[in-house]
Amino acid sequence: LRELLDVPVFHDDQHGTAVVSMAALFNSLKIIGKPIEEMRVLMVGLGAAGIAVTKMMLAAGLTHVVGCDRIGALSTTRPDYESGEMTGIKRWFAENSNPEHLLGTPDEVIEGMDLFIGLSGPGVIEAKSLDKMNRDAIVFAMANPAPEVMPEEAAPYVRIMATGRSDYPNQINNVLCFPGIFRGALDAGAPQITEEMILAAARGIADVVSDEDL
Repeated sequence: LRELLDVPVFHDDQHGTAVVSMAALFNSLKIIGKPIEEMRVLMVGLGAAGIAVTKMMLAAGLTHVVGCDRIGALSTTRPDYESGEMTGIKRWFAENSNPEHLLGTPDEVIEGMDLFIGLSGPGVIEAKSLDKMNRDAIVFAMANPAPEVMPEEAAPYVRIMATGRSDYPNQINNVLCFPGIFRGALDAGAPQITEEMILAAARGIADVVSDEDL
């Protein structure tokens, strides 16, 4: 569609999720005071949203991401990669992530991570496993309506907890970028939504939150 059309094309599950997730990450980093380049991230759920958020994090300077699908952590050393059964975007993901070639379930590979992002479904990680994360751990459990781990269960183990739900604090929801990102694209006469625009939108949303509110 991007190649065919002369108007901006935007995919809510991909770009919308990437915008609000990055906004949340930018503000989280202000609180914990850690450079984005040093962050170690576990991404659980590698559908449209998980892939887009990962691409945006890599574009923002993050270098260490481990992604998990239903089988476990993706790696070029995983049997289905080596056999050729792993195809398409997951093959790309394996080649551009997990530099340590970790293998296992989310509960097993979460050790030493700074950020957990869930874009999958409920109960994919045990709350007690979050205790294996680094100090000042951040958890974005965004499955709706039931997040990967409930905030009250995660609270003893993490510094920052966010979900996609409106009945908990720190809601990371795609609605936060509408209609602003379209208004900006139309006002600028932009022929397409670029990665730079998405990143700028994420920074813009993050900056709406004042230092006092952080």
